[in-house]
Amino acid sequence: MAITSLTAANCVFTLAVTGLFPPVRLQGFATDDVFATNAMASAEAQMGVDGKLSAGFVYVPVEQSITLQGDSISNDIFDTWWRSQTTAAELFPAVGLIVVPAIRKQYAMNKGFLTSFPPLPDAKKLLQPRKFGITWESINPSTL
Repeated sequence: MAITSLTAANCVFTLAVTGLFPPVRLQGFATDDVFATNAMASAEAQMGVDGKLSAGFVYVPVEQSITLQGDSISNDIFDTWWRSQTTAAELFPAVGLIVVPAIRKQYAMNKGFLTSFPPLPDAKKLLQPRKFGITWESINPSTL
């Protein structure tokens, strides 16, 4: 079956937070900014004083942003996650799964922590989207 559309509209993002939520489907994504990851450094390189390059593999965390409309019901998940961490003075790790039918892929996210949290939507003519940050230990792709 050929890919006929690269739409993000049919992506499914589920998130589970240990001790707080079983897997729940996130809903109410922003129009032009659903989720994104930063590029990862795949190696660390050092140039010696004699001009010889040395390099090695290094593990690096994966930073992801998730952007929800100001009125998304899924904002409550992040609000509860943040409030629980603040109350307990402890972190609650998450796992996630993104299914992307357009490219017949899914991405399993392992051991993530809420590392960026806007406490409320910016208020302009309309309430603005909120962008949350999760730092993952790993994101692993597989074919559907």
